[in-house]
Amino acid sequence: MNPEGRIEKLWEEVRELGLGTNAAQIERLNSPPTPLEFLRHFVSQNKPCLISNATHHWPATSLWSSDTHLLESLSSAIVSLHLTPTGRADSLAPHPSHPSSLCFASAHVDPTPFPLALRSIYSSNFDSKFVAYAQQQNDCFRSEYSGLAGDCEAHVDWATEALGCFPEAVNLWIGNELSVTSFHKDHYENLYAVITGEKHFLLVPPTDVHRMYIHNYPAAQYSYSKDSGEFKLELEDPVRYVPWCSVDPYPSPENRDMDRSKFPLYFDGPKPFEVTVKAGDILYLPSMWFHHVRQSPDSRGRTIAINYWYDMQFDIKYAYFNFLQSIPHPSISSHDLVLHENGSVGSSADTCICISGEGPDTNAEERIKVPDNNGDSDEK
Repeated sequence: MNPEGRIEKLWEEVRELGLGTNAAQIERLNSPPTPLEFLRHFVSQNKPCLISNATHHWPATSLWSSDTHLLESLSSAIVSLHLTPTGRADSLAPHPSHPSSLCFASAHVDPTPFPLALRSIYSSNFDSKFVAYAQQQNDCFRSEYSGLAGDCEAHVDWATEALGCFPEAVNLWIGNELSVTSFHKDHYENLYAVITGEKHFLLVPPTDVHRMYIHNYPAAQYSYSKDSGEFKLELEDPVRYVPWCSVDPYPSPENRDMDRSKFPLYFDGPKPFEVTVKAGDILYLPSMWFHHVRQSPDSRGRTIAINYWYDMQFDIKYAYFNFLQSIPHPSISSHDLVLHENGSVGSSADTCICISGEGPDTNAEERIKVPDNNGDSDEK
C-alpha cells in the first residue's frame, strides 16, 4: 500500500476502532458521567461526547434568559468587543494588497461598556456593515465578566477530578447567527456549555490533519472607524505567518466546485462529525480535534455559551500527532506547488520561504519565525 493509501486507511480505522462508529455522530450521555467514566471512556481515548442535562442547576440557565440580569450585573463592566465586516474573526480573508491570495485576519477589538456591547451584537447585520461578537477568551469570564461569576460553576467538578486540575481559563461567548468560527484546533481539553441558543459544531479527529490543508498565511488585523463605519485590513509589520486550515466546509455556491477540486481530501473523505449543542448541554471537545462552529440564536437574537479550558497532557498521543503531521501526503505536496507558483502561501512547516514572481526570498527564513501552532487558535 502506498503512503497515501496508508494515511487514508488510518482515517477509516480511527472511526471504526477508536470512535466505534462510521456515522457522523458522537456519543450522547443523558447525564454527566462519573470522573472515572469520563477519564476512562473519553479523555484517555481522545473521544468527544455530548452530555445532556449538564447545566440545568446553574442559575445562569434562568437568569440569562432575558437581558435584565446581565445588564444589572455588568452595568459598569468594560468588555472586549470583536468587530469584523463578515462575522469571521481569526479566519482567512482576501489579502489587502493581492486579493487573489489570502491572509489570516483577526478582528478589531474595541473596549466597550457591556450595555453598548450587547446593543451592538443585537444590531449586527450586513446592512450595518459590521458584526459584533463578544469572544475575548484569555479567561475573560473570570475577569471582564466577573460580575456573573455566581451564575455558573467555577469549574466542571467531574472533569476537574478526572483531569486532576482546575481549568486554566473560563471564557464567555455572546453573538448572533452571523458569527462563524473557522476550522482550527486547540491544545486544551475543552468543556463547552451552551446557556441559550444553539451551537453547531463540525468535528474532525487529529488523525485527519492532512484533510485540513494547513498552510502558512500572512497575519493581518482589521481596524474599524466609528466615524466612517468602514473597516481596513492591514498586514502586521513585521510580517508574521500563521499556519491555518484552508478548508471552508460551507463554500458559497459560486466557489463550491472550485473548493471541492482544491480540497478533495476533505470533501471526498469521511464526513465530519456533526454536533448541535443546545441549552443545558456540555460538549466535551478533546484536545487537538479540529472544529468549525456556527450558531443559532434564541428568541431574543443571541447565543450565549461558556467554556472551560483544561490543560492537555503532552504525552505519547501528542508525539504521534506530530509524527503523523510530518508525513507528507502526495496530493498536499502538489497543492503546495500550485500555491507557490501563484505566489501565495507556504506549506505547514515551521518556517517558510516566501515565493514571489521574481523568485524566492532567501532571507525570509531568518527574518520570519512562523508559529508552531499548526492550525491552533485562541478560539473555541
